[in-house]
Amino acid sequence: MEQHFRMFAAYNRWANERLYAAAADLDDAEYRRDMRAFFASLHGTLNHLLVTDRVWMHRFTGEGEAPKALNAILFDQLGALHIARKKEDERLIEWIDGLDGAAIAGRFTYTTISDMRTISQRLAPALAHMFNHQTHHRGQAHGILTALGKSAPSLDLILFQRTEEGRPYA
Repeated sequence: MEQHFRMFAAYNRWANERLYAAAADLDDAEYRRDMRAFFASLHGTLNHLLVTDRVWMHRFTGEGEAPKALNAILFDQLGALHIARKKEDERLIEWIDGLDGAAIAGRFTYTTISDMRTISQRLAPALAHMFNHQTHHRGQAHGILTALGKSAPSLDLILFQRTEEGRPYA
């Protein structure tokens, strides 16, 4: 199970880098254009992904920032957002690398943002949710790029596994 989550942490970093490279090719108006996505624009979607990763990492570790709103704009400029994204991806990889089977099978407790309930659950399903959530919103970002008439990168897990970085997980 440890290897499974290590793969997803590495894949997450790889996919984010590909997505941010595509976003860097947009002009500011395109980047911020309301495309009727759940978080409106690519700007809103990329911020949301960082928000939720920080929320989950705070829940998992008790450390770091924990934004209070899922639609928070943490960084107004793509460059600063990208730097923060890279740091969060490295933080996630480092934390996942430190987990053993017992920790992954264990439980943790946190308070929800939306209705302030206390939840206790197993870590493995929560990690699966976090990685699935990232994939879901990266898919929306991919759709935004396509709707803007831009080239959107392939984000397929199998493609990652065929790269040098992903080969250990294939």
